[in-house]
Amino acid sequence: MRTRYLMLLGACLAMASLVCASDLEKERRWADQVVESLLDGEAVSLNDGRADFLAIETENAGGDLNKAAIVMHGTGVHPDWPTVVLPLRVGLTESGWHTLSIQMPVLANEAEHAEYAAIYDWVPGRVEAAIRYLRTKGAEKIVLIAHSQGSTMTAYYLSQPHDAVEGLVAIGMSGGISGGPMDTLAQLPRIKTPLLDLYGSEDLPEVMDSAGDRATAAGRAAGDYSQQQVAGADHFFDGEETELLEAVNGWLDQRY
Repeated sequence: MRTRYLMLLGACLAMASLVCASDLEKERRWADQVVESLLDGEAVSLNDGRADFLAIETENAGGDLNKAAIVMHGTGVHPDWPTVVLPLRVGLTESGWHTLSIQMPVLANEAEHAEYAAIYDWVPGRVEAAIRYLRTKGAEKIVLIAHSQGSTMTAYYLSQPHDAVEGLVAIGMSGGISGGPMDTLAQLPRIKTPLLDLYGSEDLPEVMDSAGDRATAAGRAAGDYSQQQVAGADHFFDGEETELLEAVNGWLDQRY
């Protein structure tokens, strides 16, 4: 898998005519499906400097925008994904958070996980477009909440120069893939943003096995880092949505 990724990335760098891009057609199909079935929130269109992309904005119960959360999904799915993403983008509004769930870069269904590294340069544009949108509307405190590969993408974003945010909740984050933009363990020491590393006791092996290494790597940043395991939860927190919200809200309430 790593060899295939390196071959793809090398081709992208060597051939100026080849564009390593998010699968925009797949994004459009997701957007059509999401907008048609959307029950909570409002679909909005943002632009990352390369293309328009879908976001779902959901106001909090009080209607104010003092606190906002940008929610980011995992590999290849969409901003209203029923596990983790939907419970958070809707549930957090009951705790005073205005949420904006955004479409992250995707590849075709048959793409292997490691191949996503070739489109990580699309990540900053997506996150910053969301931050600008919320700041323009008056958001004072913005946190990033990301699941699975969304966490890997967000670690990549925060490990380099970036727009200011107040925190990151990384759910089901692995150690990544060594030696490239998906190398979470190499990026964690550079992240100064307050960070909650949240995962389930029945999570994926790559999440469970790297938990100690993530804590060690994040400790080198000497920042506000904490790690929490939710008993009984799998990678998608199926049946543990209440526990997921409690863990995220508990961390947010302590800081904001």
